Amino acid sequence: MADPNQTQMLPDDPHRTVMGTAPTINATQTIKPVQCPVCKTRNPAGMMFCVECGLIFDRALPDDVFGAPVVRLPVLVEETGREHPVRIGVNVVGREGDIMLPDPKVSRRHAQIVYDDGTMTLEDLGSTNGTEINGEKIPQGDKKTLNAGDSVSFGGVTLKLSTPGQIGKTQMLGGGPSVDTGTKGQGDEGSPAVEKEEFEAAAFLIVDGEEKPLKKGVNTFGRKAENDVQITDPYVSGKHGKIEVEVDGIYLTDIGSTNGTLLNGEKLEANDRKPITADDEIKIGGLTLKIRRVES
Repeated sequence: MADPNQTQMLPDDPHRTVMGTAPTINATQTIKPVQCPVCKTRNPAGMMFCVECGLIFDRALPDDVFGAPVVRLPVLVEETGREHPVRIGVNVVGREGDIMLPDPKVSRRHAQIVYDDGTMTLEDLGSTNGTEINGEKIPQGDKKTLNAGDSVSFGGVTLKLSTPGQIGKTQMLGGGPSVDTGTKGQGDEGSPAVEKEEFEAAAFLIVDGEEKPLKKGVNTFGRKAENDVQITDPYVSGKHGKIEVEVDGIYLTDIGSTNGTLLNGEKLEANDRKPITADDEIKIGGLTLKIRRVES
């Protein structure tokens, strides 16, 4: 029997069929991270979105993202802004699941989310530290329906469910003139939560009907929690743009986002500062944004 590891000379006839040896399952294979072609961030293997800029790897279009298919996947969003897409069918959550959470408090196969016909159900798979929805623990074997904005905890690792066209309700903000835009103290696992200054709102950014307060001067917006306004949607970059509230007007700038910003149907050039009013319509993917200035 021929040694499969021996170097062999192939026959000269290019049309002759040659039986090769299949690779062994015991061979060590290297899974390389995916490098984003836009921002050059190296993402873990298997990621559908760039964790930094939000580029959609498996469905990104070569030109304008606003011609993309209407159907987009829901995502579970970490407090850092990192997103985990929920695919149609069964999604196992855990340290070795389809949705990977490399935290020691998360079991290898912690829970599963079934996404079918627009409905998502969550079930704990007998995890060590349990699964919670909006602070309520799920009994093992029970299946609970998930809705947009729900907070889901896997052994203490908390994520928000964001569906296409929706934003995670990370900041519960009211319409009063003075607003605290962040949570003070410690986040999960002892990590410091994002603390934001308290200020009097000079204007409001209205994101799909929800008002987000803006201070005088520069307000950054994007998918990351460190922004003045966090918008956890897959089409929004980690640092997407800025809105300046000045005495002479309000100005919008796209700071070089991956998927772009539309102002009244026209795509903004990167770093092109545009004046905006309450009559203008801003679109990012499936989200519609409006501006409202507070009358002094």
